[in-house]
Order: sequence, then structure tokens, then C-alpha cells
Amino acid sequence: MARPRPQDRQARTRPRKDKMEHNSFLQNVCSWSGVVMILAVGVASYYCYKGYNETRVNTPFSTDKLVDLSHLNKKEYYWGSYRSHAYFGMKTREPYSLVTGLMWYFPPMLQGDGRGLRHWCTQDDRLEKYGWLKHDGKNFGIQEIQDNGVKLTTSFVKKTQGLAGGEWTAKIKVTPVIANPWNKKISLLYYAAIEDKTNGDIHPVIDQLSESLGSIEGMTRELGYFSIHFNVTSTSRVDQSYLVTRAPSLVNLKETVLQNFRIITVRKGQTDEERIVLPSQPARYNNGEMVPANFIVTQVTAKLPFEFEVRFDRNSASGQKDLLSGASYDEALKKLENSFDTKFENIFKLKGKGYKADEISFAKAAFSNMIGSIGYFYGSAQVQSEYNQSPVPYWKAPLFSAVPSRSFFPRGFLWDEGFHGLLLSNWDLDLEIDIISHWYDLMNIQGWIPREMILGDEAIQRVPAEFINQFNTNANPPTFFLTLQFLLKHRQDELLSKHMNLLEKLYPRLEAWYEWFNSTQLGEIPSTYRWRGRKESSTSELNPKTLTSGLDDYPRASHPDKNERHIDLRCWMALASKVMASLADILYKRSSKYKSTFEYLSNNELMNKLHWSPRTNTYADYGLHTDKVKLQKPSASRQNRVSQDKIRVVLDEPQYRFVDTTFGYVSLFPFILCLLDPESPQLEKVLKDLQNPDYLWTDYGLRSLAKESPLYMKYNTEHDPPYWRGAIWMNLNYLSMSALHHYSNVEGPNQEQAKIIYEKLRKNLIKNVISQYKKSGYLWENYADDIGTGKGSHPFTGWTALTVLLMAEIY
Repeated sequence: MARPRPQDRQARTRPRKDKMEHNSFLQNVCSWSGVVMILAVGVASYYCYKGYNETRVNTPFSTDKLVDLSHLNKKEYYWGSYRSHAYFGMKTREPYSLVTGLMWYFPPMLQGDGRGLRHWCTQDDRLEKYGWLKHDGKNFGIQEIQDNGVKLTTSFVKKTQGLAGGEWTAKIKVTPVIANPWNKKISLLYYAAIEDKTNGDIHPVIDQLSESLGSIEGMTRELGYFSIHFNVTSTSRVDQSYLVTRAPSLVNLKETVLQNFRIITVRKGQTDEERIVLPSQPARYNNGEMVPANFIVTQVTAKLPFEFEVRFDRNSASGQKDLLSGASYDEALKKLENSFDTKFENIFKLKGKGYKADEISFAKAAFSNMIGSIGYFYGSAQVQSEYNQSPVPYWKAPLFSAVPSRSFFPRGFLWDEGFHGLLLSNWDLDLEIDIISHWYDLMNIQGWIPREMILGDEAIQRVPAEFINQFNTNANPPTFFLTLQFLLKHRQDELLSKHMNLLEKLYPRLEAWYEWFNSTQLGEIPSTYRWRGRKESSTSELNPKTLTSGLDDYPRASHPDKNERHIDLRCWMALASKVMASLADILYKRSSKYKSTFEYLSNNELMNKLHWSPRTNTYADYGLHTDKVKLQKPSASRQNRVSQDKIRVVLDEPQYRFVDTTFGYVSLFPFILCLLDPESPQLEKVLKDLQNPDYLWTDYGLRSLAKESPLYMKYNTEHDPPYWRGAIWMNLNYLSMSALHHYSNVEGPNQEQAKIIYEKLRKNLIKNVISQYKKSGYLWENYADDIGTGKGSHPFTGWTALTVLLMAEIY
């Protein structure tokens, strides 16, 4: 058998060309299919991951709600003066509640644009004073309003027996402040309104004899059937009219009233008199059909003095019952007043400390303004993360919270509420626990809580558009750890006996909050922290604001970047670690992590290395900084392209350094949160600096920024006046007082000095706040460091009320 020729063997072992091309094609197809599949999987994974991150910002931490575990008697707190933004009104703790409210005006002063018609609290009304004199947060309240020489005393009393939170009566008593006021007539309007989403309706009941609105009847799913009755007591003629209509929303109630006012001419003797009235007939559509009412108003116009009573009754089959009206109302109100006075003295012991009657009346008003400003809000915040191209709605939720100011900030603020809790928890632990529960039910799955909660149409209406969106990178001082530390110190037995189950459920949320801070606010160097949210590219601000720190325009490094380190945030995290360790021990959780972190962050030697300036011997931030900045008009060439507002001009290149030419509240944080060793030389230096009039000391309290600091009382933009740049703020003064009290009771070389400063500063603070209240009728947001006058928003129903704790020496 012949062997194959070499060329034959080659032919048999080499693939045919067409087969090779076919195989190559298949390989390419398979290869490209793999690539496509990998790309497809990658793209799908990317969008899944992106979608996952997009939804995390508005995903609740848990579907289990802490408010369901609160021991608050929901019936006793069902109704309340929870419309913080209104001068007076009542509502329930329901998402879409029946609301009632008061408006008033003096006929000669009413303007066509609405000026003169009072409804929502606003500083533009320029009232002489308004605020709660006594309010227990639950059963009653007494408020005094002075407007153009006329005093309106609004009060309410609740009966919590029966279904759906029981019944209540409100009374508005109108009297002249002076003997013969020029405005001898006043028009009061009281209304009831429901939102479109309220499950129910309201309708008028017309008195056939007087043709006036005798009462309002209605029904909601939560309240059942109810009626609201009106009664006027006056020695003079009373003119009444009413409005039954449909308002677009709760934010348009005042405008709806204004649109329906009519001027009529009435013959009186030999002269004609013009009167402002409401149409006194149900509103109709153009085709003549009745409008299903969601807004009913009664107007009463009379000479001074007179009383106007509003009574909310639950309709029931129980037949005859005791009505909270007339003399029985006055008797019930007096009884509740006496109970309030007794409880107030038992808690704060101001008589025992030698305070005079007018000083105690101030303290009751200060406390009552805080507890009486508690509001109930419902809605959805607008939030955003780096994964969302535009804001997305948070889940709909309620918030039960005090507010900083009824006139200017009638909504929930995270860092303010931690201070509010110090005062409220002394009065009613269950109430404060319920407030805390509402806030922590607003935590998302990342452990973030929005720093400002703007819930519902009425709240949104009061906020500038640029502040509505909340960003999940932005923090706020974790002051609820202050509240929790305070509770563990003063109310631990009651807290553990009544609220242990809730604490167990709260603890994972606290862990998540703590970890959120530790993962999102860390600095570049271990144990350092940095507030996010500063605008690195800002050209309009003299010093870019740090809103997230709560200290807004307090000067930080002039050129924000990732290498900044902020001493106040480090101290807040040290406090948080300490409180978490205490709670972990109580709840039998592992506390070693928190204890070691507290020891690490409060280590004075390490803290001094990172934040103690050897040049000025003060605690300071660190960052890229220069003091050589100023605001000036842009050049002529730039004015054609940009706004003509002043812009920041940098006169000297910034350098990495301690921001030690700025001395103020931030410099005090290791001291005010009691992190300094009692024997440390740093404590001695801080106490010395506190008393220096060129630094923070004044006869009215500690100013926020030293007079020597380059930005003391400087505008931050052409239009933004100084805020935390010299004014005296009660929240940081209270913390300073708490620290002085602590160090004056701890053995060490600085004990006696701390005690001396404590006595002087306490006297100055209390004296000035009371003095300004007597002069102006208000508690104020902050106080001028030169003459002590009130500044900012008023009435400031928030942390300025901590003056009561200073008087009582409760820290």
C-alpha cells in the first residue's frame, strides 16, 4: 500500500477554506454575543443599582412605627391648638383634620389687599404682643393678643370623655387696653374648614329668627357627627353675617374671605353707615347649583367689650349632658389654671428660689409658648440624593413637634427639637417620647433624617422655595442625644418603667443615625469630621454658610474643601458615642464600640493636636483659609454678564491652617459638651476667655462671635445681615451654663472659677430675657450683644424658653 504523498497528507490535514471561514464566523458570533450579554447584564445591573440608590432616599427605615408604641394617651391629646402658624385655632391629630380658626380686623383699617385682616401669625402685622400665658399642652390654654390698643384673650378647655377625643369650648374675650380706644368696633370671624381629602362634610345651620349662622354641623369618619355652636355676649348691638363656600385649599382661607366681603350701606338715624359683611347665603355655581361647602365662617361685629364663645360638641344618643359653656366653662378654666400653677411650682420650684410674681408669670408664659406651639403636621417632604436628578417625595407621614417660631418658622426643625425636649420632658415625659417617636419615624433606610420637615400645604406656603428641598448628604447637629442624655439623668426610672419596649425599638434607629454620621460626615484624617453642604464655588458669600451645622453664617474656613475639619461636629459625635454607650448598657447591648469611640474622640491630647491652635491657644476649625476677603461691586465689564450684587474678592491666597482668628461658640464646644478634663490647662484658658469683654462676655450673655474676629457683625452677602456673628443665642448659652454648672461641681483647680462665672452669667441671661419680655411683650430669637435688645423672629417659642431651666437650675 502506497504511502500518501506529502502534498496529499497536507491536503487531508488542512481544513477546507470555506469550512474555516464558517467556523471563524461562528466564533465571532459567539464572542460578540458574549460581549453583548456582558454589556446587557452590566447595563441592567447599573440601572438596577441606580434605581436601588434612587429609592433609598425615600424608603422608610421600618414599616413598624414608634408612635404606635408611645404611651401617650391619644384621646387626651387628640384635639389641641396644633395650628402653630395661626393666631388661634383647633385641630385633631389626624392627617386630614377638621380645622377651626380665628380671624379679626378693625373695619377702618381693612385694606383691599388683605392688610388688616389677621389670620396667620406674621411679624408684618406688628402686633404689640401675642402668646400663651398658660398652656398645659393637653387640657387648656390661655393666650393674650394685643392689637392696636385692644386685647383679645383666647382660651380653650377640653373634655376628653367620650369618643374621638371628646369635646371642647373656646372663648374669645375682647376688651380695650385703654379707656377710650379710637377703634371701638372689631369684627371677629370664626371658621370651620375641611380639606378635599377629609372623609366627611360640613354644612350650616341658619337661625331662622335672626337669619344668622347659629351653628355648623358635620360628620367625618374619625369624629362621627358633631356640631359647632356660636354664642355672643355683648351689651351693645351685634351685627352678624356668614359665609358658606368652597375654598381651593387651607392656604386660601383668608383670600376666600376677602373675595366674599361686601360693603353695604345701612341707614342709622339721619346718617348712612357702611358695613363690611359676608354674603350670608350659601354660595352657588353659575348654573345656580349649591356648592358643597368645605369652608364656613361666621362674622361678629360689635363694640368693645364683648365675648364670643365657640363650642364643639360630639352628637350622641346620650341625651342631656353637661355643656362646657358660660359659667361652667369659667369654672373649669379656673380649676385647670390652679392645677397648672401647682404643677409648675412642683417641677420648677421658682417660688422656693425667691422669684417675684412677675418673674414667675414670665416663666409660665415662656414655658407655655413652647408647649402651646406644638403642632401636628402631615404630608410629604421633598428630598434629593446624588442619584436623583430632581427632588422626589418622601413618604407621607405625620409630625408632632414644637416649632421654633409661630410667626417665622412654624414647622419642625431637627436640631431645635433636641433643645425643646429639655424643657418639655420636665413637664410630660410621655409627650416628649411621642415627639421623639414622630421624628425617628421619619428616618429613611440610610439612617438619615431631614433637617427641616415641611409637611402640608400650609407649611409649604411659609417657606422660601430654595429651602424646601432636603438633601440626604446634609446633616444637622444630633441634639436628640442631648435630650436622651437629659432623660437618663433626670427621668431614667420613669423612662425605663414605662418606655422600655419603645427604647428597644428606638435603639436600632439611633444606631443607624449614628452610623450615618460616621459614614457621611467623616473628615480625611481619622477622628475628624466635616459638615457637608458648604458651597465650595460660592462667589457671593463673604464666608460660605454652613447651614447644616445649625450655626448658618458662623465663619469657617474661607475656601471649603474636603480637608476641612470641624471641632463642633467632632464634639457632637463624642456626645453621641457617650449616650449610645449608656443606652447599650441599659438595654443589654454591646457597648464596647461606643465606649471606645467616646474615649477616642474625647481624648484631650488627640483633640488638642487636631484642633488646638498653638498660636492663639484656642480651639478652632482647620481648613483652607484666609481672612483677606471682602465684598465689592463687580467690575464694569462683569456687570454686563452677571448680577450687579457685590461679589467676594480674595485679596490673599488661602493656606491650610487653623481658623483661629475666629473665636466664638464653635471654639467652646469641647467645653460646653463637657469633654475637657477638669484639670486641663485648656479648660483654664477657656474660662479665662469667657470673661473677656473683647471676646464673648457681655452684660446680657455670651455673644456668638468675638468682637476681635474679622467677620464680627459683618454682612455675609450684600443683603444677608449677620446672624451668628455676634448676637446672643440662648441655646448655646444654656449649654455653656450647663458646662459651668458641671465644672463648678467637679473637683479641680478650675472649680471655684467656674462657679463664679456661672453665677454672673446666669444672672445676666435671666435678667435680660425677662427685661426684654416686659419691654416688648416677646421672647426673641436672639439678643443684641451691645444693649441686649431682642432681635430676629418673634415670638420665638423655641429654645429661648430654656431660660426657665436656667431659673430652675435644671441641667
